[in-house]
Parts: sequence; structure tokens; C-alpha cells
Amino acid sequence: MGTKRRAYTDKFKAKVALDAVRSIKTLAQLAAEYQLHPTQISDWKRRLLDGSSEIFSGSKSHSGRTEEDLTAPLYEEIGRLKMDIKWLEKKL
Repeated sequence: MGTKRRAYTDKFKAKVALDAVRSIKTLAQLAAEYQLHPTQISDWKRRLLDGSSEIFSGSKSHSGRTEEDLTAPLYEEIGRLKMDIKWLEKKL
């Protein structure tokens, strides 16, 4: 059976990608330092550079919504369904 894949945090990925963008060390040096494959570092670097325009855009994305904004419609639906159940119980 193979080994389990490693999961990296978003902070770690950002740190490695920023180090790659700064170009202070080569990809091989960064790969040895962080024990990663150079292709993985290049991929994270490309994703950072591709997504950097979204950071400075004026529009807000769905990730900017608060937890309350996300859960409020769900609680409303739960309330409506409970009322429907009570109404149906009375009719039967």
C-alpha cells in the first residue's frame, strides 16, 4: 500500500510561492529546503501570480461573506419546513 499524501496549509503554500516569486533562491534550493518537488513549487507560484489580480479588484467575491450570511437562509428554510410538518400533523 502506498504512502498517504501530505496536506499543506494555505499559509505554507503562500510562503513557498512568495519565496519562489522573490527569486532569492533557485527552485532546486527551495525544493530541498521545504522538501517539495520543484514542479509543485512552480505550480503554487503560477497560481499565486494568476490569482493576484483578484486581490486588488474592487468587487467582493463569495468568500467575503460572513458565516451568518451563509447560514441565515438555511435557518429560515428549517423554520418553514418545521411549520409545514406541524400543519401536516394537524391535518392527519
